Amino acid sequence: MSAGSSDAPRRTAVLISGRGSNMAALVRAAEQEDFPAEIALVLSNRADAAGLDFAKEHGIPTLVLSHKGYSDRLAFDAALDAHLKAEGIEIVCLAGFMRLLTPWLVERWRNRMINVHPSLLPSFKGLHTHERALEAGVRVHGCTVHFVRAEMDEGPIILQAVVPIEPGDTPDVLADRVLTQEHVIYPKGLELLAAGRLTVEDERVAIEGAKGGLAPLVVPAV
Repeated sequence: MSAGSSDAPRRTAVLISGRGSNMAALVRAAEQEDFPAEIALVLSNRADAAGLDFAKEHGIPTLVLSHKGYSDRLAFDAALDAHLKAEGIEIVCLAGFMRLLTPWLVERWRNRMINVHPSLLPSFKGLHTHERALEAGVRVHGCTVHFVRAEMDEGPIILQAVVPIEPGDTPDVLADRVLTQEHVIYPKGLELLAAGRLTVEDERVAIEGAKGGLAPLVVPAV
């Protein structure tokens, strides 16, 4: 599979449930000239999501679709899919969207839906990743941009950023360090997808034009 490219920016929806800091990073990136994606919709399942105000301030259409108005997850996902299609959306970015999506919806957007997770997947799937990394005593931590699959925090990995764990780190300090990198690699992941530079084969991502030959990283330096 290869994401096709065209001259027109790919219409992208960002799904949020809260402050939407990664959504804001995507919006700022998409405002740059020649970025291959346009943030055409910010959708939340919560009317009080702070990120909606940011989107409105940047002139982006918003939509609140409360899951409480639907009988089950599939009914909600069907309505969500219908709204995305009605808006001509081509790519979906999950940015703190606190809903488990049904396999039906995920498959309809296969290789067109991406997520950023605050760990180096496949380690520390789920919640409280920074606490768990510190408890495990790992020397490095980080974040991952990946294609979404039906299983939670699964899917072909597009990009990862590594941060060192420093002596005295707390979960909050580590979270801030990781979030800074999320804001770097999530826009880059969207850019690669929208530009048609990603190919998925056997659940592995190849990136057209990617550079290899990076030096090994040893942490801590001794």
